[in-house]
This record gives sequence, C-alpha cells and structure tokens, in this order.
Amino acid sequence: MSFSHNVRECIRSTITDHDRRFACLYGMLLYGRSVTREEICLKSSSEVFRSMFPVLMKTVFGASVPLTMESCPRKDGSTLYIYRIEGEESVTTIRHAFHIHEDRRIDMRNLPTNSMGAFLGGVFLTCGTVTDPEKEYHLEFSAPTETLCSDLCEVLLTVGVHPSVTIRRYGWSAYLKSCDEIGDLLTFIGAQRCTLDLIDVQIDKDVKNHINRVNNCDMANIDKAISAAARQCGDIEEIIRNGGMKDLTPELRELAELRMENPHLSLAQISEMLSKPIGRSGVNHRFRKLAAIAEAYRRGQVHDE
Repeated sequence: MSFSHNVRECIRSTITDHDRRFACLYGMLLYGRSVTREEICLKSSSEVFRSMFPVLMKTVFGASVPLTMESCPRKDGSTLYIYRIEGEESVTTIRHAFHIHEDRRIDMRNLPTNSMGAFLGGVFLTCGTVTDPEKEYHLEFSAPTETLCSDLCEVLLTVGVHPSVTIRRYGWSAYLKSCDEIGDLLTFIGAQRCTLDLIDVQIDKDVKNHINRVNNCDMANIDKAISAAARQCGDIEEIIRNGGMKDLTPELRELAELRMENPHLSLAQISEMLSKPIGRSGVNHRFRKLAAIAEAYRRGQVHDE
C-alpha cells in the first residue's frame, strides 16, 4: 500500500466521536469536487474514502440525505469512486448544516474544540496526497477553488506549517516540502504512526548522506594525495635526469629516495620512515624545496645547493 493510503488509514482510526465525525465530514464535503444548489459531487480513488464517506454521511444525517455512488475503472488499474448528493432539498440540508455558502469558505463554527485535526484529516481524505518519503518529501492538497486554497493555507499556518501555493491544470494546490513540517502536520491530523515512519526514513537518508559525504571527502583526499605524489615524483625525476641528486642535502636526498621507492605513501607515512622523523608539515616543506630545484632545472637555471 502507498504511504498516502497508510496516512488515510491512520486518520480513519482517530475519527471516533461525534465532533470529530462532524468536522471530518465537513472537510470532505467542503473540499469535494463541486457544490451547487442541486448537487454535491465528490471524487476519489481512495478505498479509505470510499468506505468512510457513506458511513459518516449516515452517522451525521441518517437516512434523510440519499447518496449515490458510481465506480469508474481507470487505465492504471485503480478505480475512481464518484459520490453524488442530488436534489435541491438534500443539498440544502447539508449546506445549512455546515454553513456552506456560494463562496465556499471555511466556517469555524463547524469546528468544535479540538476538532481542527479531524477537519484537516477530512480535507486530506478528499484532496490530499503525500509522496513516499523514500522518494521525496512532498505533501499536497488540491483545492477545487482558489478561495478554498487560500483559506486552507491560513488554517495550516495556525497549526505551525507554512505551505506554498501553485496553480496546476486541475486547480490550486497548497503543498509542503519540508520533512519536519510534513511530520508535524501528519501528527496533527492523527497519523502519528506515519510520522514515525517518516522520521525513520529521514534518519536513514541522513546516515546515508553522511556516509556518502565522508566517502566523497575520502576519495577527494586520496585523489589529492595521488596527484601530489605524482607531482613530487616528477620533480625528483627531473632532478635525477639533470644529475642533481648528488648536490642535494642529505635530508632532501633521503626524502627523494623514499618518495621514489614509495610513490603510494602519504606524507604522514613518509615522515615516519625518515631516519629522523619530522612532522607532516616539515615533509611538505622539503618537497617544496625539491619542487623549486626541479623547476630551476626545467628553466635551465644553474642551481647552487
């Protein structure tokens, strides 16, 4: 099952009392596909939505509001479920119960104490998706109108998350890209278990990224050391070609011989092999002297050692 499905299952498990059922149903209806005087239409391919919506409708409205459902198979193998509430009388009953007016704004009168999470859970059930965190961090609400998208953003800000907005082919979308904010919102709407899964993925990614950074750093250092050793060997070969080894000081000659015999060793390893060990910086300083001598030979200058 998808990560979005798991979130919806978690939301379903938290809708346990009258206030939460009322708030959740309000979120589902308000953010449905369309609301007119004669019809309310909701569409979803979620099995959780398919099973929850009629139950909530019956719990809140009993048998007073008839509900029809049709299912449309899709090419990808999923099924689109379309629920309709038809007839001006039925629609008016719902619109009056939830104070849904022509402009379709969020009405806080429908949200009793501690039911905001259930309301946002209902919105998610109708128009929300969240990407598998193994792939990327992305949670999105596809609002049917610009006004509802704006209202939703204002509500999300009050619970501590900061959505961005974009216009897509099918409407307006409010989305989150921050792993921490997605986790905070999932917790708020009742999907704590999914938040823990999200945190586990984040930790795994952080560890892998750290390992990759360390490996990349190590490889960069190895490449740098190999390049430096090749350059040092090249300088020493230049000195040898010009018969300059006999003119080197004992310290430089010993270092040159060690490097030619051990081209793969690091400066620290070379320093430990000297008859009189010195620090890494001291070894590097001597190699710079050898480089200067080699450069003098390349330029045809006479070097007095």
